[in-house]
Amino acid sequence: MAFVLMNNTNAFLVTLLLLSLSYIPLSSSTIQQDFVMCLVDNSDASFPMDSSFFTHDLNASSFKLALETSAQNLRYLMPSNPKPEFIFEPLYETHVQAAVLCAKKLKLHLRLRSGGHDYEGLSYVSEMETAFVIVDLSKLRQISVDIESNSAWVHAGASIGEVYYRIQEKSKIHGFPAGLCTSLGIGGHIIGGAYGSMMRKFGLGADNVLDARIVDADGKILNRAAMGEDVFWAIRGGGGGSFGVILAWKIKLVPVPEIVTVFTVTRTLEQDGTKLLYKWQQVADKLDEDLFIRVIIQPTSKTPKSKERTISTSYQGQFLGDANRLLQVMQRSFPQLGLTKKDCLETSWIKSVMYIAGFPSTAPSEALLDGKSLFKNYFKAKSDYVEEPIPVEGLEGLWEKLLEEDSPLTIWNPYGGMMAKIPETETPFPHRSGTLFKIQWLTLWQDGKTSEAKHMGWMREMYSYMEQYVSKSPRSAYVNYRDLDLGMNGKGSDAREWGNRYFKGNFERLVEIKAKFDPENFFRHEQSIPTELE
Repeated sequence: MAFVLMNNTNAFLVTLLLLSLSYIPLSSSTIQQDFVMCLVDNSDASFPMDSSFFTHDLNASSFKLALETSAQNLRYLMPSNPKPEFIFEPLYETHVQAAVLCAKKLKLHLRLRSGGHDYEGLSYVSEMETAFVIVDLSKLRQISVDIESNSAWVHAGASIGEVYYRIQEKSKIHGFPAGLCTSLGIGGHIIGGAYGSMMRKFGLGADNVLDARIVDADGKILNRAAMGEDVFWAIRGGGGGSFGVILAWKIKLVPVPEIVTVFTVTRTLEQDGTKLLYKWQQVADKLDEDLFIRVIIQPTSKTPKSKERTISTSYQGQFLGDANRLLQVMQRSFPQLGLTKKDCLETSWIKSVMYIAGFPSTAPSEALLDGKSLFKNYFKAKSDYVEEPIPVEGLEGLWEKLLEEDSPLTIWNPYGGMMAKIPETETPFPHRSGTLFKIQWLTLWQDGKTSEAKHMGWMREMYSYMEQYVSKSPRSAYVNYRDLDLGMNGKGSDAREWGNRYFKGNFERLVEIKAKFDPENFFRHEQSIPTELE
């Protein structure tokens, strides 16, 4: 949709908007009124106020709902956290253009949200800017699948589950290699890399992007040709909120078999869990590219009625093929797991996605269209990459740390395969050859500020313990698992402290592209790409 400047705005619509705004108390800032009138002047103004524009002054309950619905980390929804002046949910691309232009004109700081999964709340909280607004893209969720060209255009507000559903609606033998959590917003997911259970076969979601549509700091919509190859490179793994507003991605579909096999095998420490995990580290990145086995590790009761805890290691796998071939691969490469035919479930690709995402086996594929995350906790997360197997004594020390905490969780995702074949400079996402697996660290709690210091302290202590066993120079991290402990813009720290961890040698190129594409640093947040390095 082309950008249109509307000088002769429909008088009826303007009247309705002004009537709505008249309910804002006189003591409140005129920011909301000025922004809405600017939107009217600079876009198609036919958006319903009550479902597109949310402010605490007009309707506190609907504002709260709009703010919190997709936000996962309750740690950033406390009363003490800064709140936006308002939330705007565009219905059309022209609304996004106008929102950028109006925020720039009124000197308002934008926070951009597609799915709300960012771990440090950067899409809905700003600690660095006093007056900020949220542009929530959740109503821009159109998906157009073209099986003939093996591609699809997907708007940024769509969830990855919706994308999977719309693909399988057209073809049972096409898929897309992206996230394991189906409520992820596709806009922010791909811009950080987008790993999933087919990455060993096809690479990341970002490795399978053909084109994109982005709104720049001047309110212009640019496709790949218009933005240029440097910016197109930067937005495929360079992290969200730095270069513009992603409107849509054109993704490349990949072939999937009619039969996909999934399984989960759980072993505790009493069942040689430590020895088995040590072996997994040695083989996980070398397995058949059709096979993905991740490990979910957490404390559990030794028996159903026991208060004594042990460590549970659950090996969750997806194999692009039938159970017979899977068993042959496992017997050859990882017989120690003891996988049997009884452990295996043969299903469709879409059902295998739902299995890994944790849906009940009876859930219909339409459940993917809900697009809402049921995961809401107070939590802190970190990430690591491992380049050499962690020795048995290192694992035993980790078990001691995990058993000290109430509800810790760690997930180990294997690399290798296609991930090792793509050069680390191909996109900003650099964690390729030489990486055995990635670790996600989580600790969760339910009593808010009461025990936050305790849990945050545990996480930092555990992270410090693991330093000797993970990647070094830099100690790498995944940008879509944001971690503000690594450093922040405007806090007296060198951006390289966190930039090199996320992007390694690609960070300086990202800074150069940012300086040319957004020299005024309009799109910014606590860990956005800076325009220069000190």
